[in-house]
Amino acid sequence: MSERIYAALRRDLATGAIVPTERLSEERLADLYGVSRTPVREALARLQADGLVERLTDGLFPHRPRLDELDHLYELRIVLEARGIQRVRSRAPESSPTHNLALVRAELDTWRTLRDNPPEPGPALVAADEVFHTALLAAAGNAVLADALTAVHLRVRPVRTLDPPTADRIATMTADHIEIAEHLLSGAVDAALDRLIAHIDAARARLLARAQSALRLAELGRAVRD
Repeated sequence: MSERIYAALRRDLATGAIVPTERLSEERLADLYGVSRTPVREALARLQADGLVERLTDGLFPHRPRLDELDHLYELRIVLEARGIQRVRSRAPESSPTHNLALVRAELDTWRTLRDNPPEPGPALVAADEVFHTALLAAAGNAVLADALTAVHLRVRPVRTLDPPTADRIATMTADHIEIAEHLLSGAVDAALDRLIAHIDAARARLLARAQSALRLAELGRAVRD
């Protein structure tokens, strides 16, 4: 039972079904999943050990990375994703397996569709963005690297879902994804790597700036209350 609740909670945290600012009340979650509080308590303890849930003064909440942690997580993203493309560039012809261009082509089709029919901001768009980056890394033939990137996405997602992108940012994200995929499919690996790093760096700078602004507003609010 606790394994099922753990999986359900992890999924709902990952998809944004549980709001990142929402307190994780055992009683409310037990009602939500139709179980007693014991499996919920056990699942929350495991999620806290995973680093996906944190205890604050007023209870348990989805973990939201601090500024320095966000910066480090985006640095790790660059290392992982760049390594995926570098594996393609450095692989000898006799090595195995070859780069899975079918995965890249499928993502290109997806983002061309999104370019023509821009999506609404929200958890579904964040999930589609993560799928793109994970698929590119998986296409390079190292599933462990892709799993590591998935873990990074889980840690960053609570902050990203609090910062819905504007229409201009959605258009830029879409154009970047299409350009990266087109470079890979045409064999322009270095151009794909340059565009990918610039894309992630821009996302990191934007998210850190928004997080810093939110912290300043929170501090101002506490000062007013005090």
